[in-house]
Amino acid sequence: MIYFALPAQTTGRQEITNEPMKSKRTTKSAKTKRKRSSNHILREKATVIIPVLNESRTIAQIVKLAAAHPRVGEVIVVDDGSDDDTPGLAHAQGAKVVLSSMLGKGASLEDGLLQAQHPLVVFLDGDLIGVGSHLIDQMLAPLDSGDSDFVKARFGRSGGRVTVLTARPLLRTYFPEVAHIDQPLGGIVAARRPLLQQLRFENDYGVDVGLLLDAFALRARISEVDIGKIEHDSQTLEALGDMAAQVARTILERAAEHGRLQPGFVRQSFEKDRRIRAMSLDRIVHVAKRADKLALIDMDGTLLQGRFVVALAEATGQTQHLAMLLDHAEIPPDLRGRRIARLFRGVPKETFLRVAKAMPLQNGATDLVVGLHRRGYSVGVVTDSYHLAASIVRRRVFADFAIANVMAFHDDIATGRVTMAKTMAHPSGCKKHETCKRNVIAHLSDRLTLRRGKVVAIGDNRNDICMLEAAGISFAFQPKAPEVAKAADHVIHNSLVEALEWIPHVDGSTG
Repeated sequence: MIYFALPAQTTGRQEITNEPMKSKRTTKSAKTKRKRSSNHILREKATVIIPVLNESRTIAQIVKLAAAHPRVGEVIVVDDGSDDDTPGLAHAQGAKVVLSSMLGKGASLEDGLLQAQHPLVVFLDGDLIGVGSHLIDQMLAPLDSGDSDFVKARFGRSGGRVTVLTARPLLRTYFPEVAHIDQPLGGIVAARRPLLQQLRFENDYGVDVGLLLDAFALRARISEVDIGKIEHDSQTLEALGDMAAQVARTILERAAEHGRLQPGFVRQSFEKDRRIRAMSLDRIVHVAKRADKLALIDMDGTLLQGRFVVALAEATGQTQHLAMLLDHAEIPPDLRGRRIARLFRGVPKETFLRVAKAMPLQNGATDLVVGLHRRGYSVGVVTDSYHLAASIVRRRVFADFAIANVMAFHDDIATGRVTMAKTMAHPSGCKKHETCKRNVIAHLSDRLTLRRGKVVAIGDNRNDICMLEAAGISFAFQPKAPEVAKAADHVIHNSLVEALEWIPHVDGSTG
């Protein structure tokens, strides 16, 4: 069972938080009362509402499963005008069958809600395949415990095409607080009837995401429950196009109502999304797992001729101040990184991008990455510099992902606040440093089940030593200290592409 906590968010027109609906504060007596009444809560009955249209293949089994559950007091099937035997099959299994007042899923859900007699309500789809008897219990559990007001189901497949291509991008832009919901368009929902009675039911495919956003706007606590693997009937591309348009309209309408269409809000949403994606280990794993081998390459001094922060300091008049902070071993790396970041407060994002694009690459950098790809490697750029620069360098050399610290921007101006890369910390990783590139190997090896021999590392300076020692094949490129050369299996002095001589091809040959 998976629960997500939503952060508070203030908008221009309306404060939107995720505090409990009835009160922003829960008193001790209220908590005691909830605890004492837990036995009563567990006995509360639920109404199951199922909107249908020509679901004769699946409806009997779904109604039978719901009606047999001890927590279900009634099953209401709302028919959108089926021309098959769906209504008769539902009635034969004990459902109360009513005709939708307007036809359409949203109207059907609302019609069912008007008929509901019990305090808890569960919405199910009529085309579900592979539903287990545990479904009702799982959906009601967060309501029983008092942890949630609105529960959505998460099942064993990623979101469909409309979710991935339409809903998620718009939610990330206008409602980032709920963008983590895995299946925002899923129709399996559980909630208390009084909450649902306050929500707006769109009469098209926008109904499910509309209910989610309205519940969020009412400060409902929203959770998502993993119910295992189920299947839905697939739809035609034309139907998916209609669905996408209706979902987009619903999200944009809600965004307008809450004052979230202003350019300033959109820019901040993009910035927040950029930081989240830059720090996401899941996203890196998704990219890296396309290959069965991993190569990690340092950026400053290895892929780039020089250090990005030095070039940025030269471009912004901070060279003298930066020199006082660089390479001071007595200053902990995290503290030094934060002090350096403060030097660039007020620098436009465009300056970061311009400097990263202009810095010359080391000889053979692009050929090295292309050669690694041909040998079956996923290639990552690893640096203790800034992700904005690393992402530019990644694209310049055709690498697959970048791992770096994240500078925060407000209205495209650097704030001077930096978030250290989470993948450079690992509870059982480097024994010498709390923050270390070696920990990147530890994280990815855990998630990708990589053997040490399938990991290549390339670096040039002291902060690369631990990474070089942890890799199966390691290279010191123009090493800046003798201990760097000693830590590596091979030393390269001229071109990065020389490393390919020691890295086997897919067929096992070298050179």
